[in-house]
Amino acid sequence: MTAKHRETKFVHAEQEQSRFRAVVDTAVDGVILIDAAGIILMFNPACERLFEYAPFEVIGRNVKILMPEPYRREHDGYLSNYTRTGEKKIIGIGREVLGRKRSGATFPMDLSVGEAAEDDRPIFVGIIRDLTERKDAETALREGAERLRAVVDTAVDGVILIDGRGTLQMFNPACEQLFGYKAQDVIGRNVRMLMSSPHREEHDVYLGKYRDTGASSVIGASREVQGLRKDGSVFPMDLSVGEAKQEGESIFVGVIHDLSSRKRTEEQLAFAQKMETVGQLSGGIAHDFNNLLTVILGNAEALSVRLKGQPELQTLSETIITAAEHGAELTRRLLAFSRRQRLQPDVIDCNALVQNMDPLLRGTLRKDIELRVTTASEPVLAIADATQLESAVINLALNAQDAMPDGGLLTLATNEIELDATSLGPNKDVRPGRYAMVVVTDEGTGMTPEVRDRAFEPFFTTKEVGKGSGLGLSMVYGFVKQSDGHVTICSEPGMGTSVRLFLPLSAKAAPAKAKRSKAAPVIGGHELVLVVEDDPLVRGHTITSLQGLGYRVIVAPDGRQGVALLEAGERPQLLFTDIVMSGGVSGWELAARARETVPGIKVLFTSGYPLETLTSRGHIDTHARVLSKPYRLAELARRVRETLDAAA
Repeated sequence: MTAKHRETKFVHAEQEQSRFRAVVDTAVDGVILIDAAGIILMFNPACERLFEYAPFEVIGRNVKILMPEPYRREHDGYLSNYTRTGEKKIIGIGREVLGRKRSGATFPMDLSVGEAAEDDRPIFVGIIRDLTERKDAETALREGAERLRAVVDTAVDGVILIDGRGTLQMFNPACEQLFGYKAQDVIGRNVRMLMSSPHREEHDVYLGKYRDTGASSVIGASREVQGLRKDGSVFPMDLSVGEAKQEGESIFVGVIHDLSSRKRTEEQLAFAQKMETVGQLSGGIAHDFNNLLTVILGNAEALSVRLKGQPELQTLSETIITAAEHGAELTRRLLAFSRRQRLQPDVIDCNALVQNMDPLLRGTLRKDIELRVTTASEPVLAIADATQLESAVINLALNAQDAMPDGGLLTLATNEIELDATSLGPNKDVRPGRYAMVVVTDEGTGMTPEVRDRAFEPFFTTKEVGKGSGLGLSMVYGFVKQSDGHVTICSEPGMGTSVRLFLPLSAKAAPAKAKRSKAAPVIGGHELVLVVEDDPLVRGHTITSLQGLGYRVIVAPDGRQGVALLEAGERPQLLFTDIVMSGGVSGWELAARARETVPGIKVLFTSGYPLETLTSRGHIDTHARVLSKPYRLAELARRVRETLDAAA
């Protein structure tokens, strides 16, 4: 070989080495060169940045300074094995290890090792790629996925994931609670299994259009559909659907909100509004109806007295009295239902009450009805109006009798019971706690769910026309609710009915009943009474009744003229006035003026409106003396005399 040829070859080698060095020095990845003993021979700039060492600090030293444990021991093992056997376990691509910086901090790196030779000695080339950013991204992605999964798993609403064919891919725990399935039971199956008709068919149409045309009709929020549980029951749910892409394929995320509670609340609100409407209506009806009944009842009583010598005609007048009293009872039922009737709550022993009703009910019920009374071993003390509770039990017993046309067993039972959030279910208006319970159970025909849901509605009845007013159960409902209690119906067709009344429990003992004294004789008087009444029929009847009792009477048709009489110098001992009247001056205002004008005057109010309505609207004070319409002559006489004789 000529000298020139050798020189050319040497130049080419230098050029090639220069190019190699330039590649190594500008490489993004770290490049390291070590010999068979693990001594570092080369350390490129990328390695300097990665390990934070300068080349002079590491070249000539063992590569283990760049490794934390246990990789140092592994490295020694690889090299020892290579030296002893020639096995090249150290050689490979893409092995993930940890690197150690000068500061002692470690970082993830991908290590690829190749073998070369230099002067017949083996050397190893390591290519090092920093995985910190990728690992951080993977960690962030994993943590994000875990957070998302935690959100989905703890969500109150159900979350499902389906593919473009409707196959379920995900089913969170809330869905398990809603539908009654475990996730493993439904994943891989079609979402149609969770829908009732016709929503199954709608779903098929939506997905069909999507596959055929790409129209995302299935996408949207707040679509109300019917869900189908594992047990076959259906429930209303709000379904919101969103679309996403997974590996180029469409997937749909469904968020399901159970509407059962909201529906129940809406139904309860509608029912309460209906009750309020009936209550307002009943107040107006009560006023006008009670005015009429006052006249009918008073005149029928007067006729009955005058017709004592004519039995046939007296029987007719007694029939009129009975009919008028039934009308008054109908009004009371309306008011009880609408919670506008004044109750007289006291501590009562429910055991004693139902036991004392035993003879009454046995005499009232048909002979083919077997009555059984079962009371708790200890007194069951409730805070309630005893008269209204008796009336409620009688109503329930008569309803039970009607439900057993062929006879059967009627059971009255009492007990104490604890109502908690579980037993109350959706009844958020009832406070948890201990209650006195009165239960009326029959073996009758029972109720369908539709009838049971409407049983407390006023005027709702399944009986024939003329066989019932439809106010019995609604009266019971109104009385119990007004008593701060709760009432439930448990009934199935052919399985009988059980109505449970829950009344506030009392810690006090029931008061001992005072012995009844003979009723005092009805007496009148000779005092001057000012009667103020805007209904002419009631006014005429009242004048006649009071004059018949011996009183002297002066009259005004409204409050304004009543004031005029007083200012003109009339000095009655008693003002007997309606409360709500036309003319611009109410009975309450008239009474105030009368007390100013005639010191010491006594006042007795009367009204056909419910007392609760009058007091709540400020028409009257709760302590005022009030004679509610309609009233009997004896009651009028007694209350007038009591008012006149009362201390000032």
